[in-house]
Amino acid sequence: METYNKYGPVFSIHMGPKNMVVLSGYKMVKEALVNQADAFAERPRIPIFEKIARGNGIIFAHGENWKVMRRFTLTTLRDFGMGRRTIENKILEECDYLIKDFESHKGSSFDTMKMMNAAVSNVIVSIMLGHRFDYEDPKFLRLIHLINESVRLSGSPMVTLFNMFPALGFLPGNHKTVFKNLEELYSFTQQTFIEHLKQLDPNDQRSFIDAFLIRGECVLVSNLFTAGMETTSTTLRWGLLLMMKYPAIQKKVHEEIERVIGSAQLRYEHWTQMPYTDAVIHEIQRFANILPMSLPHETTEDVRLNGYVIPKGTYIIPLLASVLYDKTQWEKPGEFCPQHFLSTDGKFVTNEAFMPFSAGNFPSRTAVCLRLVSSPF
Repeated sequence: METYNKYGPVFSIHMGPKNMVVLSGYKMVKEALVNQADAFAERPRIPIFEKIARGNGIIFAHGENWKVMRRFTLTTLRDFGMGRRTIENKILEECDYLIKDFESHKGSSFDTMKMMNAAVSNVIVSIMLGHRFDYEDPKFLRLIHLINESVRLSGSPMVTLFNMFPALGFLPGNHKTVFKNLEELYSFTQQTFIEHLKQLDPNDQRSFIDAFLIRGECVLVSNLFTAGMETTSTTLRWGLLLMMKYPAIQKKVHEEIERVIGSAQLRYEHWTQMPYTDAVIHEIQRFANILPMSLPHETTEDVRLNGYVIPKGTYIIPLLASVLYDKTQWEKPGEFCPQHFLSTDGKFVTNEAFMPFSAGNFPSRTAVCLRLVSSPF
């Protein structure tokens, strides 16, 4: 943010031999990712992710391959209930398990990370495998550990060095741990494929993996776990933290939920009747800022932006933190303030600067994965 204030909304940095262009502030990020979306729609070839995904899946795929896989994933998961009552019921069922786990601690302190990751993962698992895991299942916990550790290490100095100079990959470091973890994760996925394949009936596709086996793409399943679990569970944990820090806001949310839902079963149609709760959830995502630099983009053609000509194939970093905390778009950007999403008469209002996971006609692959596996609310 300091660099943005000093050098303006468009500036370049060098990471080893790679020149990167950073876009800052709502106006510039919108111009690139929304107004000129096609020109900024590609994903750069980052060594560690190229080695892991080899251009497959949905997060780090390229060009037409990404469009095809995104289209297939959206269509198939909708068939299995995404955005419909089916997935709503699975989420509510998992909420019951999560609440019981919370209650089992009987008021004593505990770490929410494991159980939140497990709960979110189980929603993903229920779509892809047709069943859920117990929170203490050792195979399930190992899977979650592999994802958490790989995400954490992907931003470490050694992985950054590997991305700048992949010829140094023979050296020991975190990049090798990431490779090892992903190999184990892929092995888990492949074993699951084999188990499903033995019972596969093309005329009765019981789960996402059954449907996917007919098309075949192992990396995509891992993408859904990695992007969906990490982003959703982190957002939920931020929500818990902020509700504890601001008990008055928590009280208002609770009162609205009690007034609208009462003892009834929570359903999607309740959402339009809870503007304050809606505003609080949006503000949690804005304030938490869990993806401050988005995932990188790459220009698909020579493009003019803010008076500069950016060549085709340029590595682009949209600085989402500068959008979510843009003083020209938010009244109190540095504060947790649900009023950012409320009108003077208490109705929910949107804000175009709300870009927690990127924007545009070809949005962040992480955002796609998050929408695929998170609550319809």
